[in-house]
Amino acid sequence: MNPKVDFYFDKAGKWREELELLRPIALSMGLTEELKWGCPCYVLNKSNVVLIHVFKEYCALLLFKGALLTDDAGLLVQQTEQVQAARQLRFTSAAQIVAQEPQIKAYIQQAINVEKAGLKVEMRKNTDLVHPVEFQSKLDEMPELKAAFEALTPGRQRAYNMYFSEPKQAKTREARVEKSLLQILDGKGLND
Repeated sequence: MNPKVDFYFDKAGKWREELELLRPIALSMGLTEELKWGCPCYVLNKSNVVLIHVFKEYCALLLFKGALLTDDAGLLVQQTEQVQAARQLRFTSAAQIVAQEPQIKAYIQQAINVEKAGLKVEMRKNTDLVHPVEFQSKLDEMPELKAAFEALTPGRQRAYNMYFSEPKQAKTREARVEKSLLQILDGKGLND
């Protein structure tokens, strides 16, 4: 156990009992416990393998290369369609964790084996981006915007694209595009 991570478990509210079950499971797998992104992260030779985190409706183990794992039990969850590599094991009760402990350990062991084998998740290329029509029309009419957008990192491009695509109403999509134009032209990401 890493004392720098203790605060995460000490401050746990709603999911305290579940977290107290997940931590020893992760530690029993021979991984090093570190604090990353404010969460307990379990590492093998400096490579992230699994992370414990909580949400309003559930707590979860995030398997960083979960897309490469065999999911015979059908327990792995892809958070959103944009998440390419990671998969979650979600829990809503301590009893669920106790009942699934052998399966949880099997998934973590698979993740460790993937890491030891040096396997990588093949990521989709940025060319897969399909811009909403409101943004595409701006890119077409403003060459300087297109150049600035293409100069952004792929992650920043995806963030903008998701932000522009989310609203159902065209009016809201247009407003988001207009609001972001100067930021893109300045070479900044959505959250910069």
